[in-house]
Order: sequence, then structure tokens, then C-alpha cells
Amino acid sequence: MVDKLSKYAGWVLYALLAVSAVLAVLFYTETLSTDNFMQWAYVLLIASVIIAIASPVYGFIMAPKNAIKLLVILGVVAIIAFVAYSIAGNTFSETRLELLKINAQTSRNVGMGLYFTYFAGAVAVLSIVFSSVIKIFK
Repeated sequence: MVDKLSKYAGWVLYALLAVSAVLAVLFYTETLSTDNFMQWAYVLLIASVIIAIASPVYGFIMAPKNAIKLLVILGVVAIIAFVAYSIAGNTFSETRLELLKINAQTSRNVGMGLYFTYFAGAVAVLSIVFSSVIKIFK
């Protein structure tokens, strides 16, 4: 059943690609209006959001053991986000915040995003090194 579903999904994606290509050509030859082209972009956005939500749900139904791995990964991401938020702070003075037209919370959120990116990058590099070392010993 999974093979049939992926086969049908592939054909649907090819059809969406073909329609998008035709609409792009019509748009650039100025046959299709910008509004119609944007409506097609919204259709593609909605379809991708539905697929992005439905695909993991279908995967959990077909293989419930993988859900535990995902929950562990989401837990680790939540811990990293909490640590990043705890470390981040506002380093700007009130005058500088007014000049930048932001508040202290926005400054802290930006700092959290930066720290989270640093931590995620470090985890990615460490996982690459770890997998390479493990591969050598296998």
C-alpha cells in the first residue's frame, strides 16, 4: 500500500509541477495576471502545508515506533530552545532600543534565535564528526 501511495503522490506532484511550469510561462509572456499567478502560489502553499502535516501523521500510523524517536528529538529541541532563551538577554540601553524601534523582549528573542542557531550548528557538526568516527571503526 505504501508503494501505491507514493506512486500516486509522485504523479500528483508531477502534475502540479507541469501546471506550475505552464502557468510560469504564461505569466512571463504576460498572458496570465499577477493575481492569478499568486492564487496558484497560495494553492501550492496550502497543499504543501497539508502534505507537511499529513505525511508525519500517516508515518506514525504506519510505524508507531518511530513516534517515540520523534518525541525524543522534539524534547531535545525544546531543551535547547529553553537553554538558548535562558542565556539570551537584552544588551541594549533604552535609548538604543528606541532608536532601533524594538523592545527588550524582541532583543531577547533575537538573541535566543542566534544562540539556538549556534547550538543547532554545533550539534550538526558534532553529529557529522561522530558518524564519521563510528564509520571508521565499523
